[in-house]
Amino acid sequence: MESVPPTVGALLVDTSRADRVGEFRGVAGLYWSLRPMGGGIEWEVEPRHVRPALPIEQLRARTARANARSRGEVL
Repeated sequence: MESVPPTVGALLVDTSRADRVGEFRGVAGLYWSLRPMGGGIEWEVEPRHVRPALPIEQLRARTARANARSRGEVL
């Protein structure tokens, strides 16, 4: 069964990496590319290990990005 990629920018949870939240960036072969919300290096994950972020997970990720931005760590 083939997974349909979400829209770019959607917040997803990578269950293979301790429920790490990332922003969907695109498809790279058989993998989906995610980027940390607070900046950092993108990583690839198999779509079967990804689920949509719950509202509380989205809030935490957006708060972490805002805090990193206030410290000057991201633009």
